[in-house]
Amino acid sequence: MPSADWAAPVAEGPIDATVVLPGSKSLTNRFLVLAALAPDVSRLRAPLRSRDTLLMAGALTALGVEVADVDGDGGDWLITPGTLRGGARVDCGLAGNVMRFVPPLAALAQGPVDFDGDAHARARPMGPILAGLRTLGVEVDDGGRQSLPFTVRGAGRVHGGSVTIDASASSQFVSGLLLSGARYDHGVTVHHDGLQLPSLPHIDMTVEALRDAGVDVDDTEPHTWRVEPGEVHAIDVTIEPDLSNAAQFLAAALVTGGRVTVPGWPAHTTQAGDHLRELLELAGGQVELDRDGLTVSGTGTVTGLDVDLHDASELTPVVAALCALADGPSRLRGVAHIRGHETDRLAALAAELGRLGAEVVEHEDGLDITPRALVGGRFHTYADHRMVMAAALLGLVVPGVVVEDVGTVAKTLPDFTTRWEQMVSGGPATP
Repeated sequence: MPSADWAAPVAEGPIDATVVLPGSKSLTNRFLVLAALAPDVSRLRAPLRSRDTLLMAGALTALGVEVADVDGDGGDWLITPGTLRGGARVDCGLAGNVMRFVPPLAALAQGPVDFDGDAHARARPMGPILAGLRTLGVEVDDGGRQSLPFTVRGAGRVHGGSVTIDASASSQFVSGLLLSGARYDHGVTVHHDGLQLPSLPHIDMTVEALRDAGVDVDDTEPHTWRVEPGEVHAIDVTIEPDLSNAAQFLAAALVTGGRVTVPGWPAHTTQAGDHLRELLELAGGQVELDRDGLTVSGTGTVTGLDVDLHDASELTPVVAALCALADGPSRLRGVAHIRGHETDRLAALAAELGRLGAEVVEHEDGLDITPRALVGGRFHTYADHRMVMAAALLGLVVPGVVVEDVGTVAKTLPDFTTRWEQMVSGGPATP
């Protein structure tokens, strides 16, 4: 997808569509790391192919793991583990999963592994996981920056043990240490000591993925996770659809008075995107989950929200856009940590929604949004895929919304504009 401006299409009437979504980025990347640690070949069925997952596959390849297409580009992935090697360079791009999940893996390689990424990535916090690795006996050179670029000097093994970190800026700090912990000599125990831990469903996802790979995990004590040392089994898993990427498609039903179905919605999941069912119902939608998938219907009127998005913070940009189209004021809370995501999402949303005419008050941990008559204009995306998705939703009912640098959406959904335009036009669902 080119990095160019994109005129968001306006819906001419109620949208009635079925939108088929590709696999979860979060699950794809977790299973890739686990497959790299297994003794035998693993298979990921229906993995997401996006910038973030391709960066993860590239990072593993640099460390000596083979990630191969089964049926050409677009099919399953076969992951063949190998002896982890140093002397490698890992491009993290802007992928939090790569910059936080791969360093604990690289500590098991023999030799130095250099990490760097996009310019925006150098502003993302890394201190807790680098400090955690040092506590476990891993040598890390970061020049005191606590951010990219840095070098992990692998010794071929990690002693492991207990580590206490402040993961209040990102649950990925916990997940990164847990994913590789079974291969450490004494496993790993991670304790969070700090402010409220964000995005707990993502840690639950990590724990469930570890158990799927036969790893013994104890999460019975609050804010403490223990991974026992042992073998990581090879896996053969089908990746669930990415539920967070469904947000703008399902919200389109509310703002246009239409109906949108996302097939394959799991009855049980650890994905934070499953919070959409509750959120969209609170916003005035009719929500139904059955064997056909998740269907959301709307009347064209959106109810304002007062919600804590702490456990589903990646939904904030689209939910904020939905609130800007509501019939009354909204308050979004509990998401101070998204200031350290791809961009400072609270500041970015306040600026861009305000630019189109909404009244937005920025708080340390969220936003107050009072709807006003919106006008079209250029919507800056700050190299953030979720900002693209938020802008597209606004553009359905606000003529003249032009999305800057739409190509940044390739981070999680490379063909987003095609899928979106097909939904708006009533074209066939994209597999």
